[in-house]
Amino acid sequence: MRLPEAQPAQVLREYGPFAGAEAIHGVTHDGRRVWAAVGARILAFDPASGESAGELAQAGDAGTAFDGTHLWQIAGARIHRIDPATGEVQRAIPAPGGGEDSGLAWAEGSLWVGQYRERKIHQVDPQTGAVLRTLESNRFVTGVTWVDGQLWHGTWEADESELRRIDPQSAEVLQRLALPAGMGVSGLESDGAELFYCGGGLSGKVRAVRRPEAAVA
Repeated sequence: MRLPEAQPAQVLREYGPFAGAEAIHGVTHDGRRVWAAVGARILAFDPASGESAGELAQAGDAGTAFDGTHLWQIAGARIHRIDPATGEVQRAIPAPGGGEDSGLAWAEGSLWVGQYRERKIHQVDPQTGAVLRTLESNRFVTGVTWVDGQLWHGTWEADESELRRIDPQSAEVLQRLALPAGMGVSGLESDGAELFYCGGGLSGKVRAVRRPEAAVA
């Protein structure tokens, strides 16, 4: 199937690198703060000022999500539900990739988990970890996010990265945003409005990218 032509992504701002952060593994947004999983901890910052807004001493080596109350964090072969006020792990479920997972998102009562090299996105029951259905991509899958009923995911192969909007039923690629050469995408999250926050892998940076709908408005 022919892919739609890629639009150039508009990178509006960079945050970081952050002290002591090995890389950006997962990114989410709780309505006020951006959270970034950076290995042995999950840090938060104010996206308006870029200033630190706290951190949690919990491992985070892949995707991060926020369900309106709790953080969800992939840590090895498990997904943890975490109280963002205390850092306490309240629940643990198996990750579908058994440690080979990437992005994480919350939407409509489910977790959506990217599986990087398998090029898949799984809809997962947050109570049990059971896989409810699977979407397949033709590119490596990094971050995953939902916004306004749209499913987006990051891709990163060699020096080429994109943000892709896909049909949540068929996985058909509907829209592509190409990042500048050499700029990777690890975690991905929407702020629910005009921005995506993209983890930059080993660069240690988080980048704000404009949603194309916002650019047209």
